[in-house]
Amino acid sequence: MTSDSPTLHRAVLGTWPTPLEPMPRLARAIGLGAGDLWVKRDDLTGLGGGGNKVRKLEWTCGAALADGATALVTTGAPQSNHARLTAAAGARLGLDVVLVLAGAPGSSTSGNLALDGLFGATVVWAGDVDDAALDSTAEHVAEQLRQRGVVPALIPFGGSSVLGARGYAECGRELLAQAPDLATVVVAVGSGGTMAGLLDPLGSARVLGVHCGAVTDPARTVSELASGLTGTHCAPETLSLRLDQVGDSYSTLTEAAMDALTLTARTEGIVLDPIYTGRAMAGLIAAIEEGDVVPGQRTIFLHSGGMPGLFGHAATLAKLEEALTFSSP
Repeated sequence: MTSDSPTLHRAVLGTWPTPLEPMPRLARAIGLGAGDLWVKRDDLTGLGGGGNKVRKLEWTCGAALADGATALVTTGAPQSNHARLTAAAGARLGLDVVLVLAGAPGSSTSGNLALDGLFGATVVWAGDVDDAALDSTAEHVAEQLRQRGVVPALIPFGGSSVLGARGYAECGRELLAQAPDLATVVVAVGSGGTMAGLLDPLGSARVLGVHCGAVTDPARTVSELASGLTGTHCAPETLSLRLDQVGDSYSTLTEAAMDALTLTARTEGIVLDPIYTGRAMAGLIAAIEEGDVVPGQRTIFLHSGGMPGLFGHAATLAKLEEALTFSSP
C-alpha cells in the first residue's frame, strides 16, 4: 500500500497503464473510419480476471487497510463482477471477504460465482430483496463480524463511491496521455462510478455513458458521484447518457447487445459480456447511426471487463451454442 496524502491511501492491485488498441475492422463495420475506433483495455487490469472494479478497489481497499480492517463486506447480484474482484482483492491483501448477494443458493453456479469460491469468499444469500434491503443485510453481517472481534470494512455496491471514482479520474488522465485528440469515450454505466470518475479530467462533452439497468436513476447517481469527486456541481442534464439499451430488465439479454458482442468478437477477437460491455457497444452503434458519434474523430470504447459473467448467463450461452458451425471431416 502507498499513501498519496495524509488522508487518502491506495492499495496497488492492478497493472497500469492498460493498453489502448485500435479496432479497425469493427470501426469499418459500424460506420467509422478504420483509424477512428480504439479500445481501452480495462479488461486487462490484471487482478482476478480483470475489469474496471480494480481501479476503484485500489482506493476503497486502501482506506480499509488504513482503518485496520481485517475483512471486506460488499453486495451485488450473483454474477457481480465487483463481488468477484473484491474477493480477489481480499485474497491479494490477506483480508477475509463476505459477499452479500441477492438471490438464493442454486440460482447461479458458474461464471463469477465460481470464481468467488475459488478466491475463498464467503457468500451470504439475502433472498429476493431490493437494494435497500441488500444494504441492510450487509450492515447486519458487518455487525455480526464485529461481535466476533473482526474489523469489517463495508465496500459500496459496485465499488462506486466518491473515493472509488478516483480510480477512473486516473484512467481519464491515462487516456489523455495515450490519446490527447480523443473526442468521445464510450462507457457502460452500472453503479455509476466509472463514468463519474472519467468526467473529472475529460468533461461531460467527451464521455458517453450507456445505462445498463443496474440503478434506477443513472443520471442522478453519476451526477452525485462526480460532484462529490470534483467539489463542483455536475448537473444531471449536462451528462451524455443513453437510456435505450436496457431492454426488459438488467439481467435480460437484448438483441442489440447480442449483435454487438457477436460483431465485436468476429471482427476483433475481443469478448464482451451481455450485461455491460455488450450494451455499451450497442449504444455506441446506435449513437453512430443517429449521428451523435461521427467518422473522422477518435472514439474510444472503454472495455470494463466482465467476461466471467458471460459464462454465468444461460441465455447468452444458448445463443452462442446455436451459432456454432459444424462440418464433417
